Parts: sequence; structure tokens; C-alpha cells
Amino acid sequence: MAWVILFFAGLFEVAWAVGLKFTEGFTRGWATLGTLIAVAVSMMLLGIALRDLPVGTAYAIWVGIGVVGTAAAGVVFFNEPISWFRVFSILLIVIGIVGLKISSAPSTTP
Repeated sequence: MAWVILFFAGLFEVAWAVGLKFTEGFTRGWATLGTLIAVAVSMMLLGIALRDLPVGTAYAIWVGIGVVGTAAAGVVFFNEPISWFRVFSILLIVIGIVGLKISSAPSTTP
């Protein structure tokens, strides 16, 4: 369950990172409020996930979800440029996230 909570924490990280764009330097009230709520929820969920997960692994995965999600949102919602090198770089981050998840799985050997 901690991994699911961590995943949602990462999604809220994407929400607040994208929300920063809409705050226009924290001058738009509703966008700022939504962004601050997303930050709080993201941190709260990360804290809950850390009860059961190693801090280094959980934090790296949380940031990775945020990086990949925010980069994808930038392309989709803000028409940021996409290139093969950018896709390759994001893929490397995804591979790192998967590797961290696999490496933190409990060992089945006695």
C-alpha cells in the first residue's frame, strides 16, 4: 500500500509543479491556493509512505514521478518542445525509478 500512496504523492507533485505555471508568480489567488493544497497533499502522502519505505528510495521515486509527469504535462499542456533526446532522457529516469523499486523489494532468500 505504501507504493500506491507514494505514486499518488508523485501525482500531486506533478499537480503543484504544473500549478506553479498557473499562479503567474503567486499573483492569481485560486491557482495559488490550489498549488499550495497540492504541495501539502503531496508532502503528507510522501510522509505516510515513508513509514514503510526507505527514505532514499521513496524520495528518489517521488521526485522521478514528478520529473517525468511534469515534463509530459509541459509537452501536452504548454506545447513545450519534444525531441528524441528528451524522450530518451525521460526514459532513463523511468528506468531508474523501476530499478529503485525493484532493488527495494524484500529479498526472498533466507
